[in-house]
Amino acid sequence: MLVETTGSEVRQRGGRRPRGDRVQTSRRPNYRSLRNSLTPQQVFSADQIENIHDTSLRVLEELGIKVLLAEARQIFRSNGCLVDDDSMMVRIGRDVVAGALATAPRSIPAYGGARERDLVFETGALAFVAGCGCPNVTDLDRGRRAGTLADFEEIVRLVQTFDVLHMHGPHLEPQDVDLRFRHYATARAQLTLSDKIPFVFARGTPQVEDSFEMMRLARGFSEDEFRNGVHCYTIINTNSPRQLDIPMAQGIIDFARAGQVTVITPFCLAGAMAPITVAGALTLQHAEALAGIVLAQTSRTGAPVVYGSFSSNVDMKSGAPAFGTPEHAKATLGAGQLARYLGLPWRAGGGSAANISDVQAANESQFALWGAVLAGATVLVHAAGWLEGGLSLSYEKLITDVEVLQMMAELFTETPGDAAAIAFEAIEEVQPGGHFFAAQHTMARYRTAFYEPLVADWSNFGNWTEVGSKDATQRANGIWKNVLEEFQPPIQAAETAPMLDEFIERRKAEGGAVPVS
Repeated sequence: MLVETTGSEVRQRGGRRPRGDRVQTSRRPNYRSLRNSLTPQQVFSADQIENIHDTSLRVLEELGIKVLLAEARQIFRSNGCLVDDDSMMVRIGRDVVAGALATAPRSIPAYGGARERDLVFETGALAFVAGCGCPNVTDLDRGRRAGTLADFEEIVRLVQTFDVLHMHGPHLEPQDVDLRFRHYATARAQLTLSDKIPFVFARGTPQVEDSFEMMRLARGFSEDEFRNGVHCYTIINTNSPRQLDIPMAQGIIDFARAGQVTVITPFCLAGAMAPITVAGALTLQHAEALAGIVLAQTSRTGAPVVYGSFSSNVDMKSGAPAFGTPEHAKATLGAGQLARYLGLPWRAGGGSAANISDVQAANESQFALWGAVLAGATVLVHAAGWLEGGLSLSYEKLITDVEVLQMMAELFTETPGDAAAIAFEAIEEVQPGGHFFAAQHTMARYRTAFYEPLVADWSNFGNWTEVGSKDATQRANGIWKNVLEEFQPPIQAAETAPMLDEFIERRKAEGGAVPVS
């Protein structure tokens, strides 16, 4: 929250500041736990949402979903679903869906490495996650390149630095690390450089169990303590249309049984992997998400799940994905309505299809951000740095996006409307034609009244020219380099490195863990 001045605002005509009107010397905004105070917007009527939900149930009942993992099919079968092992198709009755929705938690406390990093996934809460899943990274100095472990560690440092980025994610693929060992490297980076909630890749039970063990070692949990609280999460993507592959199905089962969060997110691009209409894409998305929720709840009753949405459209001339479009925003608004219909916390997706950090990238990212905020999303993934529809993560764009996220967070802070804020005495003090720069009301607040920009330059043209005429991307370049130069990891996190390294070396000697495909 903003730190406000306190005390009486009654002014004496002589100009003396009352004792209670204390001057604040610094501004201390709290971006660590956001509540979205804006009223959720709608794109469909209540009847249309009901029809989309009902049609999604019909898709699951009549058409079914292809489930490639035999264990998952057996779980569905044992809970009353119709399973054909030859075709691997699973048909899920609406009564089974209703039972799963009844046990899915509406509020999910999640615990970071420090209590100030704890979050709650529920309606009204809002958490931002930087760009995820990128094979490449880019910055002005080193250009576009395949992601490495050093890049992954730098992104973790940047995410840790900015409070408005609330959790880590699979920001990029460290392609210089063998897939058998990659999960050790990414888990170690998150656990030793940060105290925020980490992400765990769902690439088969052995890798997941390794990652969970590293979590327990780093955070000091017994196995029961870990299972009885949420300490990490994963993202599960279905293979639209209507398919759940082996690693994703296994991930739902593994995370549900361990009591950790699965964010079940169909990736439905209208016109390609989903019907070309927004309503049709949402119907397919909703059906696939419900199937994942059913698998989680039948693997462990009450398993923490987050309803996921990442539907947009494609360029029908090239087939390329598009993000930050009107259709993307409409799909997000509709997903919010469906999530509220279910009563579940939910995830939306941001990002941009632009190739560099430019005006197009900023416009698309901000349009996607507004869609998610106005839809009441609980978590927004790809909120900072995401370019090329997820093919690269930009250091400079991460910084300029953080600026916008901080400005959005400011909208959720309380805006005082009491007598002191209404400021009759200040208006009385300043004579017609005068100014408020030296008013007592201003002097008591000028250090804390306004948002202080991270990247924006508010100087006039002459002053801007004198210091190098740098644009926002160039200024962002200097900011991320300064952050990395001055970064210090949380002491408690850094102290876990030796025990994690011992575990990693032992597991590497044993051959690591081959990902499931």
